[in-house]
Amino acid sequence: MGILKNKIFKKIRDKHYYLNSGEESIKSFLKESSYKTILDIGCGKGRDLILAKRCKISNQVRLCGIDMEINKDLKRQGIELFNLNIEMEKLPFPDETFDLIIANQILEHVKEIFWISSEICRVLEKNGRLIIGVPNLAALHNRLLLLFGKHPSCIKTRSAHVRGFTVEDLVEFYGNIGGLKLKGFRGENLYPFPPLISKFFTFLFPNIAVCIFLLWEKERKFQNNFIDYLKNNKLETPFYNGK
Repeated sequence: MGILKNKIFKKIRDKHYYLNSGEESIKSFLKESSYKTILDIGCGKGRDLILAKRCKISNQVRLCGIDMEINKDLKRQGIELFNLNIEMEKLPFPDETFDLIIANQILEHVKEIFWISSEICRVLEKNGRLIIGVPNLAALHNRLLLLFGKHPSCIKTRSAHVRGFTVEDLVEFYGNIGGLKLKGFRGENLYPFPPLISKFFTFLFPNIAVCIFLLWEKERKFQNNFIDYLKNNKLETPFYNGK
């Protein structure tokens, strides 16, 4: 009985992980245009890069991934891998190298979001696109947890997540500060409902989803808006600005 219970739990957990990783959202964003140069920041096992490869978005596409650990399996699949600390180092590419950058389930793990976002905008082409996927602080289950005086599940002191995000917060940061234009927005998964019900409700109400996925477009040349914001606003924390 215990073995059967564990198998059922694992199946449900895997289904929810599939939704949290935003495969359907990423796939829909990939199909909106034909990309030739793609960078995945925090690529891990290369889930999104492999998805891009399967989508056949271009006959000849350059796929690059950045992570703290190099996955040799990805190298064998023709993916260029770069090992660096994105919070302290420049991305090793010239300005406007990529027409698509993916940052999926990575920004909640970092402190230096101003520096990272500045570097993303620097290496992103004009009219290039950025896909961001993050846990949603305003998810239905997090709202209920706060209502009863409990801590949100997506950001805890003891966890690897150091930042919480909502759609409004991301629009303020990447839209108003960064000057990017929001082109698409989707939500995936809804605790504690099963996947089919989750898909239905998050299609209607993406703002309450467990994870949110946003597609941005860079409409003008790189202007270093994020670092300028740090210089012009004396925030009471020593954010890294490249110096």
